[in-house]
Amino acid sequence: MPTLKVTVGERNRLDEHTRNRLKAAQEGVDLEDAQPVLNFETYAELSRLLSPKNLELLEAIAEQGPESIREAAELVARDYKQVHRNLSELEDIGVIEFEGGGAGKAKKPKLAYDGLEIDIPFAGSNERVGAATP
Repeated sequence: MPTLKVTVGERNRLDEHTRNRLKAAQEGVDLEDAQPVLNFETYAELSRLLSPKNLELLEAIAEQGPESIREAAELVARDYKQVHRNLSELEDIGVIEFEGGGAGKAKKPKLAYDGLEIDIPFAGSNERVGAATP
């Protein structure tokens, strides 16, 4: 599994990077080394991913490999509904995946990546990363 690169407020740079990768692909350049990137527009959005409760869940999944959402909730000693909501949000942004869940079977949470690489540029950015988007 690759590592997920997480960035904040880098839409313009990512758009340029994507255009360059598309051009390289059209020219037949091998792109197997591509690192997936998840970009948040604001620090507030990033803080949802990096909340202590989400990080605790991700660590529990990595270390214990729970067979269900209920088991994950037990591992972190939290309410099932809260853990289900957190895991659903993490699934929505692509950090975890679920296996199973059909015909009355439990959904097993799995990490989609080996880890997260956080890239937060401060100097030279023309975008106000900390500002909320309208």
